[in-house]
Amino acid sequence: MSRKTAIFKDDLFLAHEPGYNHPECPERLQAIYDMLAKPEIAAKFSFPAFGPASHAQLALNHTMAHIERVAATAGRPFEVLDPDTHTSPRSYEAACLAAGAVITALEMVATGKADNAAALVRPPGHHAEADHTSGFCLFNNIAVGARYGLSQLGMKRILIIDWDLHHGNGTQHSFYDTDQVLYCSTHQYPYFPGSGGLHEVGKGKGEGYTINVPLPGGQGDAAFARIFNELISPLARCYQPDCIMVSAGYDTYVADPLGTMAVTAAGYAYMTRVLVELAAELCDGRLVLVLEGGYNLEGLKDGMLASLKEMRGDNSLSGANFKGLQQAEIPLAPLDQALAITKKYWTL
Repeated sequence: MSRKTAIFKDDLFLAHEPGYNHPECPERLQAIYDMLAKPEIAAKFSFPAFGPASHAQLALNHTMAHIERVAATAGRPFEVLDPDTHTSPRSYEAACLAAGAVITALEMVATGKADNAAALVRPPGHHAEADHTSGFCLFNNIAVGARYGLSQLGMKRILIIDWDLHHGNGTQHSFYDTDQVLYCSTHQYPYFPGSGGLHEVGKGKGEGYTINVPLPGGQGDAAFARIFNELISPLARCYQPDCIMVSAGYDTYVADPLGTMAVTAAGYAYMTRVLVELAAELCDGRLVLVLEGGYNLEGLKDGMLASLKEMRGDNSLSGANFKGLQQAEIPLAPLDQALAITKKYWTL
């Protein structure tokens, strides 16, 4: 089944220059954009126009003091906002446009102009807190988008899946006390930022709406398939979201320099297919993927292409390749522990 998949890209995202030898470099996105420029690939997708998020839209998730601090870097050659997060003259513009891409993606899937969408943006976002930058991130793109969906598009429940190598501390904290967002993260632990333990489950109305699966490293396609088969799929069916959003980091790739995971393109395809099928079942196909990390250029390009093909419905990896993943039984203690905690709140 062919689907209408909208891709959000812009050369302004390449103008964000964190500095010499910084891992979050423009070449990351250039590798993906070069792949998408091939006529046989570009013809399969739409590339809508979009604009930057306004300060009012950013303020759905961030303090005005934080927004103004980032805005003050505009035009300046180099600013250090925290030890990992640096800016160049157009970084603020790029960050506003990145959040705007996610907002427009949500609008398009909410109105049926696209079945699903991918915001291929930088700087990334899931580490950015309400009041400060963190981990290469200026504004929390996916959190701003989710806030917009809840406040402006009539959505009541949003499921955010974060498969980046690193825990999305900013996203978790944004929704820690609400039941309007169910946040589920898989991540290498205790890697940066050190959050995302099993005991972090939310508070108040949000208790049980944060689910973390902290992994020790070395996990590959079969391990992630178990997580998606046994935890994420039944949890999504319990929650019945109006939209599924993905903080899609490709730094769990087998050769990524920032981690020790072992996921391949087939693993990314499988995880995406599970979410595409869940979206079709639960929320009229509404799925928005937002790029986060990924620092091996081949892994980033191949993983993203695998995800985009699944979103469009081009199941180029045959069902036979997925049979082992659909029936994965690899031992995985962190998943078993996460399931035990989740079952205190949900009937899976």
